[in-house]
Amino acid sequence: MENTDSQPGPNWKEKVVDLLYWRDVKTTGAVFGANLLLLFSLTMCSIISVLSYVALALLSVTITFRIYKGILQAIQKSDEGHPFKLYLDKDVALSDEAVQKYSDLALGRMNSGLIELRRLFLVEDLVDSLKFAVFMWILTYIGALFNGLTLLILGLVSAFGCPLVYEKHQTQIDHYLALVNNQIKDIVAKVQAKVPGLKKKAE
Repeated sequence: MENTDSQPGPNWKEKVVDLLYWRDVKTTGAVFGANLLLLFSLTMCSIISVLSYVALALLSVTITFRIYKGILQAIQKSDEGHPFKLYLDKDVALSDEAVQKYSDLALGRMNSGLIELRRLFLVEDLVDSLKFAVFMWILTYIGALFNGLTLLILGLVSAFGCPLVYEKHQTQIDHYLALVNNQIKDIVAKVQAKVPGLKKKAE
Protein backbone atom coordinates (compact mmCIF):
# COMPACT_ATOMS: atom_id res chain seq x y z
CA MET A 1 0.00 0.00 0.00
CA GLU A 2 1.15 3.51 -0.79
CA ASN A 3 1.80 5.91 2.02
CA THR A 4 -0.60 8.75 1.39
CA ASP A 5 0.91 10.77 4.22
CA SER A 6 4.03 11.40 2.15
CA GLN A 7 2.10 12.95 -0.73
CA PRO A 8 2.69 16.70 -0.97
CA GLY A 9 -0.24 19.00 -0.33
CA PRO A 10 -1.48 21.61 -2.79
CA ASN A 11 1.09 24.29 -3.58
CA TRP A 12 0.36 28.00 -3.43
CA LYS A 13 -0.68 28.18 -7.11
CA GLU A 14 -3.34 25.52 -6.57
CA LYS A 15 -4.53 27.38 -3.47
CA VAL A 16 -4.87 30.60 -5.48
CA VAL A 17 -6.83 28.76 -8.19
CA ASP A 18 -9.12 27.23 -5.56
CA LEU A 19 -9.60 30.69 -4.08
CA LEU A 20 -10.49 32.37 -7.41
CA TYR A 21 -12.80 29.54 -8.45
CA TRP A 22 -14.72 29.69 -5.14
CA ARG A 23 -13.96 26.06 -4.21
CA ASP A 24 -14.40 27.02 -0.55
CA VAL A 25 -17.12 29.67 -0.51
CA LYS A 26 -16.46 30.79 3.07
CA THR A 27 -12.71 31.28 2.58
CA THR A 28 -13.07 32.99 -0.79
CA GLY A 29 -15.89 35.17 0.50
CA ALA A 30 -13.81 36.26 3.49
CA VAL A 31 -10.74 37.07 1.36
CA PHE A 32 -12.76 38.83 -1.35
CA GLY A 33 -14.86 40.78 1.17
CA ALA A 34 -11.85 41.86 3.23
CA ASN A 35 -9.91 43.06 0.19
CA LEU A 36 -12.93 44.83 -1.28
CA LEU A 37 -13.64 46.55 2.05
CA LEU A 38 -10.00 47.62 2.28
CA LEU A 39 -10.05 49.12 -1.23
CA PHE A 40 -13.33 50.94 -0.61
CA SER A 41 -11.88 52.27 2.65
CA LEU A 42 -8.86 53.60 0.76
CA THR A 43 -11.16 55.58 -1.53
CA MET A 44 -12.43 57.53 1.50
CA CYS A 45 -9.36 57.63 3.78
CA SER A 46 -5.61 57.68 3.36
CA ILE A 47 -3.73 54.41 3.53
CA ILE A 48 -2.20 55.49 6.87
CA SER A 49 -5.67 56.02 8.37
CA VAL A 50 -6.99 52.73 7.00
CA LEU A 51 -4.02 50.73 8.32
CA SER A 52 -4.32 52.49 11.69
CA TYR A 53 -8.04 51.69 11.96
CA VAL A 54 -7.43 48.05 10.99
CA ALA A 55 -4.66 47.77 13.59
CA LEU A 56 -6.88 49.38 16.25
CA ALA A 57 -9.73 47.00 15.42
CA LEU A 58 -7.47 43.96 15.72
CA LEU A 59 -5.94 45.26 18.96
CA SER A 60 -9.42 45.89 20.39
CA VAL A 61 -10.37 42.27 19.74
CA THR A 62 -7.15 40.75 21.08
CA ILE A 63 -6.94 42.99 24.17
CA THR A 64 -10.61 42.40 25.02
CA PHE A 65 -10.17 38.65 24.63
CA ARG A 66 -6.98 38.70 26.71
CA ILE A 67 -8.70 40.59 29.58
CA TYR A 68 -11.78 38.36 29.36
CA LYS A 69 -9.69 35.16 29.59
CA GLY A 70 -7.68 36.64 32.49
CA ILE A 71 -10.84 37.44 34.46
CA LEU A 72 -12.29 34.02 33.66
CA GLN A 73 -9.13 32.26 34.85
CA ALA A 74 -9.13 34.35 38.06
CA ILE A 75 -12.76 33.45 38.80
CA GLN A 76 -12.30 29.76 38.02
CA LYS A 77 -8.84 29.74 39.62
CA SER A 78 -7.49 27.86 36.62
CA ASP A 79 -3.96 27.95 35.29
CA GLU A 80 -4.50 27.86 31.53
CA GLY A 81 -1.86 30.48 30.85
CA HIS A 82 -1.79 33.03 28.06
CA PRO A 83 -4.73 32.57 25.61
CA PHE A 84 -2.48 33.25 22.63
CA LYS A 85 0.42 31.09 23.82
CA LEU A 86 0.00 28.68 20.89
CA TYR A 87 0.51 31.52 18.39
CA LEU A 88 3.23 33.25 20.43
CA ASP A 89 5.30 30.07 20.43
CA LYS A 90 5.11 29.71 16.65
CA ASP A 91 8.18 30.70 14.67
CA VAL A 92 7.17 33.47 12.26
CA ALA A 93 10.71 34.47 11.26
CA LEU A 94 11.57 34.07 7.58
CA SER A 95 14.37 31.61 6.92
CA ASP A 96 17.44 32.61 4.93
CA GLU A 97 16.45 30.09 2.25
CA ALA A 98 12.97 31.61 1.87
CA VAL A 99 14.34 35.15 1.68
CA GLN A 100 16.94 34.08 -0.90
CA LYS A 101 14.34 32.19 -2.94
CA TYR A 102 11.86 35.07 -3.17
CA SER A 103 14.63 37.64 -3.67
CA ASP A 104 15.95 35.65 -6.63
CA LEU A 105 12.42 35.29 -7.99
CA ALA A 106 11.72 39.04 -7.68
CA LEU A 107 15.09 39.89 -9.22
CA GLY A 108 14.47 37.54 -12.13
CA ARG A 109 11.06 39.10 -12.82
CA MET A 110 12.52 42.60 -12.57
CA ASN A 111 15.33 41.82 -14.98
CA SER A 112 12.93 40.23 -17.46
CA GLY A 113 10.72 43.32 -17.27
CA LEU A 114 13.64 45.68 -17.84
CA ILE A 115 14.85 43.66 -20.84
CA GLU A 116 11.34 43.67 -22.34
CA LEU A 117 10.96 47.44 -21.80
CA ARG A 118 14.34 48.07 -23.42
CA ARG A 119 13.27 45.93 -26.39
CA LEU A 120 10.01 47.86 -26.78
CA PHE A 121 11.34 51.40 -26.28
CA LEU A 122 14.38 50.86 -28.52
CA VAL A 123 12.15 49.33 -31.23
CA GLU A 124 13.85 45.98 -31.64
CA ASP A 125 10.64 44.83 -33.31
CA LEU A 126 8.55 47.58 -34.91
CA VAL A 127 5.24 45.69 -34.69
CA ASP A 128 5.63 44.94 -30.97
CA SER A 129 6.61 48.54 -30.24
CA LEU A 130 3.58 49.82 -32.16
CA LYS A 131 1.31 47.46 -30.22
CA PHE A 132 2.85 48.74 -26.99
CA ALA A 133 2.28 52.34 -28.11
CA VAL A 134 -1.39 51.60 -28.85
CA PHE A 135 -1.73 49.95 -25.44
CA MET A 136 -0.21 53.00 -23.72
CA TRP A 137 -2.52 55.28 -25.72
CA ILE A 138 -5.56 53.27 -24.55
CA LEU A 139 -4.29 53.50 -20.96
CA THR A 140 -4.30 57.32 -21.19
CA TYR A 141 -8.07 57.20 -21.79
CA ILE A 142 -8.59 54.63 -19.05
CA GLY A 143 -6.55 56.77 -16.67
CA ALA A 144 -8.69 59.80 -17.52
CA LEU A 145 -11.87 57.86 -16.68
CA PHE A 146 -10.73 55.92 -13.61
CA ASN A 147 -8.21 56.48 -10.84
CA GLY A 148 -5.84 53.78 -9.63
CA LEU A 149 -8.05 52.60 -6.75
CA THR A 150 -11.08 52.23 -9.03
CA LEU A 151 -9.00 50.09 -11.38
CA LEU A 152 -7.83 47.98 -8.43
CA ILE A 153 -11.45 47.46 -7.33
CA LEU A 154 -12.49 46.51 -10.87
CA GLY A 155 -9.47 44.19 -11.09
CA LEU A 156 -10.35 42.52 -7.79
CA VAL A 157 -13.98 41.99 -8.81
CA SER A 158 -12.84 40.64 -12.19
CA ALA A 159 -10.29 38.31 -10.58
CA PHE A 160 -12.95 36.73 -8.37
CA GLY A 161 -15.76 36.89 -10.95
CA CYS A 162 -14.31 36.11 -14.38
CA PRO A 163 -12.86 32.65 -13.57
CA LEU A 164 -16.25 31.48 -12.29
CA VAL A 165 -18.06 32.85 -15.35
CA TYR A 166 -15.44 31.29 -17.66
CA GLU A 167 -15.74 27.91 -15.94
CA LYS A 168 -19.51 27.88 -16.47
CA HIS A 169 -19.44 29.15 -20.10
CA GLN A 170 -16.02 27.98 -21.27
CA THR A 171 -17.12 26.58 -24.66
CA GLN A 172 -18.94 29.74 -25.78
CA ILE A 173 -16.21 32.08 -24.50
CA ASP A 174 -13.44 30.06 -26.18
CA HIS A 175 -15.39 30.15 -29.44
CA TYR A 176 -15.77 33.94 -29.44
CA LEU A 177 -12.18 34.49 -28.27
CA ALA A 178 -10.95 32.34 -31.17
CA LEU A 179 -13.01 34.42 -33.62
CA VAL A 180 -11.64 37.68 -32.22
CA ASN A 181 -8.07 36.33 -32.22
CA ASN A 182 -8.38 35.25 -35.86
CA GLN A 183 -9.75 38.66 -36.84
CA ILE A 184 -6.84 40.42 -35.11
CA LYS A 185 -4.33 38.12 -36.82
CA ASP A 186 -5.92 38.81 -40.22
CA ILE A 187 -5.79 42.58 -39.66
CA VAL A 188 -2.16 42.47 -38.47
CA ALA A 189 -1.20 40.29 -41.46
CA LYS A 190 -2.85 42.72 -43.91
CA VAL A 191 -1.15 45.72 -42.31
CA GLN A 192 2.23 43.97 -42.34
CA ALA A 193 1.79 43.05 -46.00
CA LYS A 194 0.93 46.63 -47.07
CA VAL A 195 3.30 48.68 -44.91
CA PRO A 196 7.03 48.26 -45.68
CA GLY A 197 9.27 47.49 -42.72
CA LEU A 198 6.50 46.02 -40.53
CA LYS A 199 7.20 42.39 -41.36
CA LYS A 200 8.97 40.52 -38.62
CA LYS A 201 12.39 39.18 -39.34
CA ALA A 202 12.41 35.51 -40.29
CA GLU A 203 13.60 33.21 -37.52
